[in-house]
Amino acid sequence: MTDGMSGAKAGGARRVVSIGECMVELSAAPGGLLRMGFAGDTFNTAWYLRRELPEDWTVSYVSAVGGDQTSTDMLAFMAKGGVDTRFVRRLPGRMPGLYLIHLDGAERSFSYWRDTSAAKALAADEAHLEAAFAAGDAFYFSGITLAILPAEDRARLLRFLAAAKQAGKPVAFDPNIRPRLWPDREEMCASIEAGAAVSSICLPSHPDERDAFGDATPEASAERYLALGAGEVVVKDGPAPALVATAEGIQSVAAPQAVNAVDTTGAGDSFGAAYLAARLGGATPAEAVRCGHALAGTVVCHHGALLPLA
Repeated sequence: MTDGMSGAKAGGARRVVSIGECMVELSAAPGGLLRMGFAGDTFNTAWYLRRELPEDWTVSYVSAVGGDQTSTDMLAFMAKGGVDTRFVRRLPGRMPGLYLIHLDGAERSFSYWRDTSAAKALAADEAHLEAAFAAGDAFYFSGITLAILPAEDRARLLRFLAAAKQAGKPVAFDPNIRPRLWPDREEMCASIEAGAAVSSICLPSHPDERDAFGDATPEASAERYLALGAGEVVVKDGPAPALVATAEGIQSVAAPQAVNAVDTTGAGDSFGAAYLAARLGGATPAEAVRCGHALAGTVVCHHGALLPLA
């Protein structure tokens, strides 16, 4: 995969399918007020993929929302950002989850309200998944996607992802490890490694991997994910250089310059979007990492997960 990926239908339009949960986002606004928006790790990536990919690519989102007005507004927001919503199911009686961003300097933490989130049923319908995967040329999902699903639905989604990888379609996975979403460490680690096994590109963050798996170095994380079956591993480490690992070896790629970060929300999601877009466009892994650094460096200079529409 080191010479780029096509992931394309010959002579036709191409589609990236991102899978996961979009939530209501609350963040600080002037005067002690709160600003409401919509965001979520794999949706953030879909949003930035739409910005980074050429116009002949479609970016679709696979999820579920409720039948309420907030869900209607969320779908309208997705469409305004150029994200196709045909694979977002509407479930009457359910609502989106919600999270609140807490900032300490530029570093963020979150409070969540997602117990009844409609997105927990995103993989419950076999026919819905079959249609989405039949339409897709490349796929993106995360450890959060896996964490919010019931075990049976998680297994169903992993089966579809494995088939896509087997068919030669790029499958990108960000482990995005969130221990509070899992019942125990054993299930968390087993599910994250199952996600890596069905991916062709894995995009872990070293601090998460160190805490969850005991990886002493970014190199250890890269080697572990390669051994699980990911053909290409990019280990992010905040502002430090990222590691790109393939069967040919490991390369360190530094960010082009330091930035004055004000909010690191969405940094990894935007990095993954720029990386995947560059790889789908034929860039080498090292070139794609530089694209990831550049977009993430822009995102962290703004508040909230999503840059405004251009």
